[in-house]
Amino acid sequence: MQKPLIAVLLASAFVSLNAHAIDLIQVYQQALANDATFASARASLAAGRERVPQGRAGLLPTVGLSGAYTKNNSDVSQFSVSQDGFVAGGSNLRSNQYTLALSQPLFRWDRWQTYEQSKLAQAIAEAQFAQAQQDLITRVAQAYFDVLSAQDTLESTRAQKTAVTEQLASAKRNFEVGTQTITDTHEAQAAYDLVVAQEFAAVNDLDNKRSALQAIIGAEPGTLAPLQTGITLAPPQPATVDQWVSSAESQNYGVTAAQLSVESAKREISKSRAGHLPTLDLVASSSRTDVAGRSAGSGDTRNNAIGVQWTVPIFSGFGVSSRVRETIALEDKARNDLEATRRNAALQARQAFLGVNSGLAQVKALQAAEVSSQSALESNKLGYQVGVRINIDVLNAQRQLYSTRTDLARARYNTILNGLRLKAASGSLREADLVPVNNLLQK
Repeated sequence: MQKPLIAVLLASAFVSLNAHAIDLIQVYQQALANDATFASARASLAAGRERVPQGRAGLLPTVGLSGAYTKNNSDVSQFSVSQDGFVAGGSNLRSNQYTLALSQPLFRWDRWQTYEQSKLAQAIAEAQFAQAQQDLITRVAQAYFDVLSAQDTLESTRAQKTAVTEQLASAKRNFEVGTQTITDTHEAQAAYDLVVAQEFAAVNDLDNKRSALQAIIGAEPGTLAPLQTGITLAPPQPATVDQWVSSAESQNYGVTAAQLSVESAKREISKSRAGHLPTLDLVASSSRTDVAGRSAGSGDTRNNAIGVQWTVPIFSGFGVSSRVRETIALEDKARNDLEATRRNAALQARQAFLGVNSGLAQVKALQAAEVSSQSALESNKLGYQVGVRINIDVLNAQRQLYSTRTDLARARYNTILNGLRLKAASGSLREADLVPVNNLLQK
C-alpha cells in the first residue's frame, strides 16, 4: 500500500510544479502588456495616425472671430471771436468692433502635397508598428530560449559535477588501498575544481538571462516550460532560399517603410517647387462697429465682403531654388536608404534560411554524437574498473557527454529562433507563428 501512495504523491507534486510553469505564449502576452519598447511603438503609431487630419486641415476653410473694444476721451480748446473768448469742447467715445472672417484655399499646391505626405506618414507609422510587433516576437522568443539554454547549461554542469565528485571519491579510495597512483586523484581534483568554477559562471549567466527576460515582461519570470524530449523540427517552407529572399525584398516592413519614405521625398520636391506657383484663396468677412459717445460719428457700422485673393511670387532671394535642390538631394538619399534596407532584408533572409538548415543538420549530428558519447562513457567506466582505462579517460568522456548535450539543446533553440527570424525577414511573422513553437514545449 505504501508504493502506490508514494507514486500518487510524487505525481501530484510533479503536476503542481508544472501548473506554475509558464509557456512562450503566456510570456508573450505579458510582454504585450508590459514591454516599454513596444509601448513606445504603440504610442508612435497613435501619433502617426494624427498626421492625416493635420494634413487635411490645410485644405479646409479657416474661420476666425476677432474684436476690439476702445474707449477714447479727448478735450479740445479753441479761440473764439465771440465775447466768450476760449470755447472748450471734447468727446467721450466707446467703440466695439467685431469681425468674422473666413478663408478657403482654392489653389495651394504646397498644402495639397502636405496632405499627400500625411497619408504616407501614417502608412510609415503603420509599417514601423508592424515591424515593432515582429521585433517583440523575436525578442521574447530569444529571451525565453536564452533562459532555457542557461538552465540546460547549469543542469548539465551540476550533473557533471556530481559525476566528477563520484570519480574523485573513487580515485581517493583506490589510492588509499594502493591500486592507483596519486596522479588519478590530482586529475579528478582538477576536474572537480574546474566544474565548480563552471557552475558559478552558469549560475551567473542564468541570472543575467532571467533579468533580460524580466526587462521585457516587466515582472520576475516564473518557471518556464522546457522543450519536449525527442522533438522533430520541421524545415522551412518553401524550401528554396530565393523565394524567401524575394519576399524579404518586397514584403519586409523595413523595406515598405523605406519605399514610402521615397514617395514622401518626391512629394517634398513638388512642395518645394510650389514656392514658384501662385496661390488663390476665397475670402469672406462680416464686421460690425458700434460707436457710442459725444461725436458726430456715433452709431453702428456694418460691412460684409466676399471675394478671391491671389498672390504671385516673383523673387524670394533664391531661397525656393535652394530648397528644391535640397529636397532633390534628400530624395536621392531616400532611394539609397531603400536599396540598403532591401539588401539588408535579403541578407537577413539568407542568413536565417541557412541558419535553419544548418541547425537541422547540427541537431541530427549532435543526436548521434550524444548516443556515441554515452556509449563511450560507459565503455571508459568499464575499462577503468578492469584497469585498461585511466581516470582521465573517464573524466574526458564525462565532459564530452555533457558538452554534447548542452550543444544539442542550444542547436535546437537556435534552429527555432532562426525559423522565426526567417519569417520576420520576409515580413510574414505573426503572433500565430508562436503557436507551433509553443506546442514543442512540455505542457
